[in-house]
Amino acid sequence: MMKNTILALFLLALPLTALAKGYPASGKEKSQICQACHGLDGKSVDPTYPNLAGQHESYLVKALGDYRAGRRTNAVMAGFAGNLSDQDIKDLAAWYASQEGLKDLSIK
Repeated sequence: MMKNTILALFLLALPLTALAKGYPASGKEKSQICQACHGLDGKSVDPTYPNLAGQHESYLVKALGDYRAGRRTNAVMAGFAGNLSDQDIKDLAAWYASQEGLKDLSIK
C-alpha cells in the first residue's frame, strides 16, 4: 500500500517538472555573453551568427541542450552551453523567443 502511494505521488509530480518555464527577464540578464555574437536582442550584426530573436522557444531549448550535451557540435557554443543549467537554458530561450524577429519562414 505504501509503495503504491509513493509511486502515485511521484507520477503526479512528473508533469510539474515538465511545466517549469523560462523567464524572459532572467534570460535577458543571462544573455550578456551571447550578445557578442547574437546582438543585444538576438538580431545578429554579423551574418556568420544566426539571429535568435523571435525563434521558437522549444527549438532554442533543444538546441542549447544539445550543445551542452555534445549532441550538437560547435566549439564556441559547446563552451558557452556547457555551463548552463536547465533553468538558464529555459530563461535564455524565453528571452529570445519574446523578441521581435522571426516572422516569415519563406525562402527568398
